[in-house]
Amino acid sequence: MNKKGQLASSFGIEKQGINTTGDVLWNLDASQLIKISTSLGEGKLSKDGALVCLTGQHTGRSPKDKFIVKDDITHEFIDWGSVNVPMDTNDFDLLYQKMLNHLSAKDLFVQDCYVAADDQNRLCVRIVNETAWHNLFARNMFIQPDKKDLESFRPDFTILHAPSCCAEPEIHRTNSEVFVIINFSKKLIIIGGTVYAGEIKKSVFSLMNFILPGRGILPMHCSANISAEGETAIFFGLSGTGKTTLSADASRVLIGDDEHGWGDKGVFNFEGGCYAKVIKLSKEAEPEIYEATKMFGTILENVVMGSDGDLDLNDSSLTENTRASYPIDFIPNTSKTGHGPMPKHVIMLTADAFGVLPPISKLTSDQAMYHFLSGYTAKVAGTEKGIKEPQAAFSSCFGAPFMPRSPTVYAELLGKKIEETGASCWLVNTGWSGGGYGVGERMPIKYTRAMLNAALNGELDDK
Repeated sequence: MNKKGQLASSFGIEKQGINTTGDVLWNLDASQLIKISTSLGEGKLSKDGALVCLTGQHTGRSPKDKFIVKDDITHEFIDWGSVNVPMDTNDFDLLYQKMLNHLSAKDLFVQDCYVAADDQNRLCVRIVNETAWHNLFARNMFIQPDKKDLESFRPDFTILHAPSCCAEPEIHRTNSEVFVIINFSKKLIIIGGTVYAGEIKKSVFSLMNFILPGRGILPMHCSANISAEGETAIFFGLSGTGKTTLSADASRVLIGDDEHGWGDKGVFNFEGGCYAKVIKLSKEAEPEIYEATKMFGTILENVVMGSDGDLDLNDSSLTENTRASYPIDFIPNTSKTGHGPMPKHVIMLTADAFGVLPPISKLTSDQAMYHFLSGYTAKVAGTEKGIKEPQAAFSSCFGAPFMPRSPTVYAELLGKKIEETGASCWLVNTGWSGGGYGVGERMPIKYTRAMLNAALNGELDDK
């Protein structure tokens, strides 16, 4: 502990070239961070105790503002293009120095966290924030080390996050004031110009998606759970297709809701929390997530709250992309280890905007590979800047924005895993039926869950 009684690492941020005349607050817990956040006016508590924060102009990811530094480590292995946009090392250094100068007079909040429940493939990630609520977001989303391990914590990667530090496109050669940049050589991520917390989470996911394939491990944009019989199911899908909702099932043990690795021993969660969409959240259809929105320690992003502290989860006036960030143990019946055995079922979720796909289809392994590579879905309103209504999209591996390598790298790994395990593969449409968007209706979640349970229980094997 340091002199203020905080759980600080002996490897201080000054050893990474980060210096400030303000205070450095290490590994504060949820109650401490919430107290600071509310006192600074960063957020307000709902009647039930959740921290409600607004992100202003940016209520979703800014995909055109993400860059990867092109250098000796990355130039041969990144699938460069409109998704993985290269940045010159000199341009990065210029913006990085601006970030360091910006932080030099700030109070800073530091969380030292693990990424990946599998200790053989774990990353030690340090998140440095200028705001308390984003530091709580990092604490919610990643895995907390034991207190005894914090003093000796040494980061593999460090994230510097400063929403009020904006790029100057004419100087830094960015597309706007927003920047999300990964530098693998310097083991750094710098994020600025946007308050949307999801940029922290997804930049770390991109790290894992670059590192793990080289170890023969498939990183996946998926949720995962386990049946009472010990059978693992994984759920691929983009934001808004139902990964979090469908995996949070009281009859199954939740491994995680969004990001996993599939290795030689089974599946492991990357995260220690959940980041669920909560627009039009229903207590009847999604009771576990609904209850999490009422818990102290949960962060609610862009959820409309009245002066009396009551929440209106149906109000999309700020954005369709309202979110809840909470520790995974806020959901009942979650895995204590973040691990599961080899998958028995592979489910690919798609929100078909044209009302063409059937509600559920069993796939051959070849069909599964086709759908994995094509990744058809609809981008749901609000998950990206400028998306106002569902738009057809093809996102390879159901996560192209976060996959630095060629899609074939991930597809070949998936094919190998399916062949080795003999897992059953299913395509589930959580989108529109009876016609496309504006004509038909969104598939009721209770119907999708019933069909999915029938597939997982073997009732559809011979259909």
